[in-house]
Amino acid sequence: MNLSNLKPAKGAVNRAGKIVGRGQGSGKGGTATRGHKGAKSRSGYSKKIGFEGGQMPLQRRVPKFGFTNINRKEYQGINLDKLQELVDKKVVKDTVTFETLVENRLARKNDLVKILGGGELKAGLKVSVHKFSASAKAAIEAAGGEAISL
Repeated sequence: MNLSNLKPAKGAVNRAGKIVGRGQGSGKGGTATRGHKGAKSRSGYSKKIGFEGGQMPLQRRVPKFGFTNINRKEYQGINLDKLQELVDKKVVKDTVTFETLVENRLARKNDLVKILGGGELKAGLKVSVHKFSASAKAAIEAAGGEAISL
């Protein structure tokens, strides 16, 4: 060992920042860099989501209105022209079931399906799903098909 290879012990230098709250002599004692008074100086402080410093928060300033029915049933709408496309692609011949629609990704397995009257249906199909609009039911029966509600 000589003067050219002397170095301080490992961890003795380059501490990670100044440690706060360890007395006045450290220069970061007293308030421990939190300032005087106020919520942020207290222990256990955590800001609530959406808190705006006491100003009325946005989500309380904006007016609420309307009503949401908790018993509402959402239906996945499928138009007649989609059924006609399935016939044209020779995916279905004479019957369309809920399972057929799920396989062809027109609905998901937990959906309720309603056939709507958009487009026209030339093929006579036996369609069995959860619901039909009046115009869709009429169009299916006019084409020589059958509309069966599940």
